[in-house]
Amino acid sequence: MTELSSRLAQPEDMPALRELMRRAIEELQHGFLTPEQVVASHKVMGIDTQLIKDQTYFLVEQGGTIAGCGGWSWRATLYGGDESVVAREPVPLDPQRDAAKVRAMYTNPEFTRRGIGKLVLSLCEGAARQAGFSRVELMATMAGVPLYKACGYRPVEAIESKPINGVRVPLIRMEKPLGNGD
Repeated sequence: MTELSSRLAQPEDMPALRELMRRAIEELQHGFLTPEQVVASHKVMGIDTQLIKDQTYFLVEQGGTIAGCGGWSWRATLYGGDESVVAREPVPLDPQRDAAKVRAMYTNPEFTRRGIGKLVLSLCEGAARQAGFSRVELMATMAGVPLYKACGYRPVEAIESKPINGVRVPLIRMEKPLGNGD
């Protein structure tokens, strides 16, 4: 088995990232959401190119294939991609007061249950800690909640997206303190 490697995403990775995200939403949300909610999820989730510009978006690869991706942000936006219906706030956060945001976590459906999500979270948390943040928060999809709980995140608030063609997507805001070696 080829080793996993990680790197920061670059603009030329965008087509592959968009395809991975499309597949992850389509294939991994079933069993957690209704078919209508899965369709609506495409307007709630997705890539935020600001993360790539900020160089805070990681890829994990195996043998040249993207196994997973995710990022963190020092900006106020909690979730939502470039094409989502979610309001975004690119204002900077204060590490002494605010939580860094873990964003746009996706696993390639061919790589589930192999520790990819935990690896991406670890990269994000380490980078946020290095930037001076003492806690992180994220907006979890229902499919992501088990991973995040296993990684020490606790639920803070359950919400639903704005209606998308009459359908709301359930989400859970979660947070985690960052110790010295989490």
